[in-house]
Amino acid sequence: MEQKALRTRQEVLAEFAHKGLSVRGWAIDNGLQPAVVHSLLRGRTTGRIGESHKAAVKLGLKHGEITA
Repeated sequence: MEQKALRTRQEVLAEFAHKGLSVRGWAIDNGLQPAVVHSLLRGRTTGRIGESHKAAVKLGLKHGEITA
């Protein structure tokens, strides 16, 4: 299976600005805590485990699998 190219935090933020999306709104729409997504996009968390992992995968910041 071919994987998509990873994006940077700056690319994600630029896309949100281009589409007029807020980080909070995107997080809520994707079932994530806004504080976790903000921390991830600011570089405070790495997205290694838990909800930050889910957010990083959904944002395209890392390759991975989301399990229930």
